[in-house]
Amino acid sequence: MISSELNSDNNGHLILGGVDSVELAHKYGTPLVVYDVEEIRKTINSFKSSLDSTCLKYEISYASKAFATVAMYQVLKQEKLHTDVVSGGELYTALKAGFPANKISFHGNNKSREELEMAVDNKIGVIILDNFLEIKLLKEILEEKDTSINVMLRLTPGISAHTHEYIQTGQVDSKFGFDVQSDQDKEALQQVLAIPQMKLIGIHAHIGSQIFGVDGFVGLANKMVEIAADWKKEFDYTPQIFNLGGGFGISYTDEDEPIGANVFIDKIVSTIKEQTKSAGLPLPEVWIEPGRSIVGPAGFNLYTVGSRKDIPDMLSYVNVDGGMGDNIRPALYQAKYEAVVANKMNADIDEEVHIAGKYCESGDILIDKQALPKTEPGDVIAMLDTGAYGYSMASNYNRNPRPAVVFVENGKDKLVVKRETFEDLTRLDEDYI
Repeated sequence: MISSELNSDNNGHLILGGVDSVELAHKYGTPLVVYDVEEIRKTINSFKSSLDSTCLKYEISYASKAFATVAMYQVLKQEKLHTDVVSGGELYTALKAGFPANKISFHGNNKSREELEMAVDNKIGVIILDNFLEIKLLKEILEEKDTSINVMLRLTPGISAHTHEYIQTGQVDSKFGFDVQSDQDKEALQQVLAIPQMKLIGIHAHIGSQIFGVDGFVGLANKMVEIAADWKKEFDYTPQIFNLGGGFGISYTDEDEPIGANVFIDKIVSTIKEQTKSAGLPLPEVWIEPGRSIVGPAGFNLYTVGSRKDIPDMLSYVNVDGGMGDNIRPALYQAKYEAVVANKMNADIDEEVHIAGKYCESGDILIDKQALPKTEPGDVIAMLDTGAYGYSMASNYNRNPRPAVVFVENGKDKLVVKRETFEDLTRLDEDYI
């Protein structure tokens, strides 16, 4: 979201979901994570509209790792979405929120026996198998419990997205999935088809994250049809579902040029339609897994300005009361953000500064260069587009409590995650002497 697109009131205060962000900072304290729920719903509906126009069966599976709380799953349930989880903790949270188990898929490259048992016991919709050990473990569990479950195979198709190396997942050299180049996919297929307790409903691949071009997805769609045609010929098996993962990019700064959901979906679906027809295959159901694109633009981190360091002939450091503990992305892979002064939206831009966190690391710089009005202690900084992988990757580094989370919608605010206390930090500690 570009700062010029933001709303402010007559007092020059940033308005989020119809609520004064400065009042939110005063009411709940900072650092504070705020989500505009209307923005989340709007993005979900844009995906639905684009997929409805294809006349194909589809599923939008929200990628929980972007942001997973009870309240978030409840919004997803209201919007009748599917969701994918990647841990027992995400699965537990979804179930606690009352999210329907049959609308959950379970990812992960190293699922434990306990996590697989949890998924089977709760009769989730599908387990996405990632490796040979997992096939063996799940087979044992299903036989012991005398039950069955839907599965997909996650493949590494040898396609790399143009993104940061840490968030590329479709290339051959990846920790995820069965490698297609070396025929691991065929070995996995044969093993699963030989297990009556597993119903193989489709194939999955994910090529990366924060992707701005359609070429990778077109390549993936082509590859999936190629694989399906090969499997049909060699093993007389045709996948019912093509799950093309997520990774749709969003705009963090003016440098980013994201493509609309309709463009991605039109190219993906048109490719699948053309290639399946050419290969003599039936049209599959299409699944996508947006995460960042749903919650990223809807999230804001609010901080209070504290101290400042001025250095002759260099950018000043404006220090805030949060940092890498509530948003590790800038330090982890040099992610870029924009920010505004929430209580000075109408003020003239006066300087460029570093926005620095309070953590005891020189690398705790939230934004390396940001144009702002002149700031003072007590001002409220709003960091934009922080809804994905900020709170979900938050830590207690330096023994700092994690922030509260508030949902805003239609002029109302609701606390959905309480701020951790110092007591919470020691709650699991045990005495040694």
